Amino acid sequence: MADTLHFGRAAQRLDMLPASLGRHVRHLEEDLGTSLVARTTRNVALTDAGASLVEGARDLIDRADRLEREFRQMERARTPVLRVGVIDSVAAGLMPQLLPHFRSEHPGVRIELVEQKTIRLLPRLLSGRLDIAFVRPPEVQDSRLAFRLLFSETPVVALPTSHRLAGQATVHIAELVDEPLIVPDRGSRPHSHDLTIKLFLQSGFTARIAQVADEKQTIVGLVGTGIGIAIVPRWTSRLAVNGVRYVPIEIAPEAPSYRLSLSAAWLKGVRDGTRDQLMDTLERHLAEYAATA
Repeated sequence: MADTLHFGRAAQRLDMLPASLGRHVRHLEEDLGTSLVARTTRNVALTDAGASLVEGARDLIDRADRLEREFRQMERARTPVLRVGVIDSVAAGLMPQLLPHFRSEHPGVRIELVEQKTIRLLPRLLSGRLDIAFVRPPEVQDSRLAFRLLFSETPVVALPTSHRLAGQATVHIAELVDEPLIVPDRGSRPHSHDLTIKLFLQSGFTARIAQVADEKQTIVGLVGTGIGIAIVPRWTSRLAVNGVRYVPIEIAPEAPSYRLSLSAAWLKGVRDGTRDQLMDTLERHLAEYAATA
């Protein structure tokens, strides 16, 4: 009311009828024993008492807001927060296994997950915006970061359910030679891109790239439309996409197996007890998690 000096507009802001707002103002004036609003047929204005009340009320609201913020900050200080960066396959496969174990052991810790590509997560570690990240270890590692190699993820091929190979228990790279492939852009996902290329090269073939896409969810969705097939980490199979089946790839014994390495990374020289607790839980269950990757 004090902001608009108009009963109709003020009532609209408050989602009430002007007559109802007018009654509330009159009741307040009766309780205080003074006139708060000077009304004429054309204008509405605050009296000196009304202006004084508004100033005091605004101060009370500001103080209440500050008090609320202070209590929220105090609560955050009492509740440890661990900011964890994850790539997409980790979000789908590792976190649903690790977080229940960690929370059962440390129920007072709040986990904030940030899902991004490795090239986006590492700068956030360096800037302090993340406490730990689960990433693909880069070929050239920043000396300011510590990397703990965990295990490698197994490649599988995502096929349309109508595909001639979808019913097989396994497939060999030789069976995929003439298939159109959907791969991620190497600039943003070099590890996933190279996974496809190297699997073909180590078997003596050349990958036939038909489509480039960025996100795993997009790639698998395109597979479901029949545009092509895609080689992805096994944890990607946890993404529920209609019309797609995931089949293990049979690698020849004489060929060097190429897998996607996964590492935990954090900023060197920074002590963090909560991060260490997460790593302790991870280390104790590492073999269990690796068996599903």
